[in-house]
Amino acid sequence: MNRKLNKISGVTLIELLVGVAVTALMMGAMFASYTAVNSSYKQVTDKARISSSSRDIVGMMMKDIRLAGFKYYYGKNDEGIPFADNLTHVTGLESNRGIIDSHDPIIVLRDILGYSAADTLPPGTEPPIIPKNRSTDTCCDLIHIVYGDFDKNDPIQQYKRYKITYFALPIKSEDGDPDNDYYGVYKTKESWIENDTTPMGNWTSSCEECYTNQEVRSHLVDMEFLLFDENGHHLWKDGDYPLPDNDNRAGLYKIRQVDMSLTFRSNKEFFKNKPKQKKFLKTLNRDRYTGVGLDDKYLRDNVVVSVHTRNIGG
Repeated sequence: MNRKLNKISGVTLIELLVGVAVTALMMGAMFASYTAVNSSYKQVTDKARISSSSRDIVGMMMKDIRLAGFKYYYGKNDEGIPFADNLTHVTGLESNRGIIDSHDPIIVLRDILGYSAADTLPPGTEPPIIPKNRSTDTCCDLIHIVYGDFDKNDPIQQYKRYKITYFALPIKSEDGDPDNDYYGVYKTKESWIENDTTPMGNWTSSCEECYTNQEVRSHLVDMEFLLFDENGHHLWKDGDYPLPDNDNRAGLYKIRQVDMSLTFRSNKEFFKNKPKQKKFLKTLNRDRYTGVGLDDKYLRDNVVVSVHTRNIGG
């Protein structure tokens, strides 16, 4: 019996320990490789998601900007509907009307936050000034887009005129650190209503398809718009840019191209370490961020697009 037991093969304690050590090393190497690959994949997908969402909102804004100045002409007219829209046109120069009531196709206000729908403000007043997150911030520009449409099923006002406004509002960061505060892009849609109580009518957000302060994208760093005429001349040269209430308002109907730049950042810190040198934003206006560096770990995505205003000026 003892002779048979002596012939049974097996492993020694040292061999067992060596096998466990080799297995542990292999598992450690596999886990380290998985962690590295998963981290890289997460960074790539996060970057792609930020870039994709940035381009989604830019595409929506491009579509709206191309509508600026559009006027719907009723096609086959067998119902005796007049071709004129019969809506009062407000230039912004009228007494107590101001920029907020103007029907000009595109209006851009620089370095301003917030917008209050016209029917929530007293006549002739402008939206209140909203403080920015930091004194070094230049965010953001505001754009009004006005176009015409038609709805023959509306018994009161068949011709419509709409105003779409894109603007920014400050948002507090999730971690409570004021240095990480950001902005959000908001959208408001209003319709011009002719009535007897308000002289010349007024913009209202109470129409069926209208809305106010709808957030369309968060974590905005900056939003900028530049205007150009048919010759490519910058309509904001030397600070003389067109507005409804200034001497250069004729330039509003010379707009043939809108260049817009939107910069967004990641929701959470993207990089493990802060950059050795402060990074600067690339915007349409090279002086917009002069001397202002970005010393943090967030990823930023900047989208720059040129949009042709095909419905302005014939």
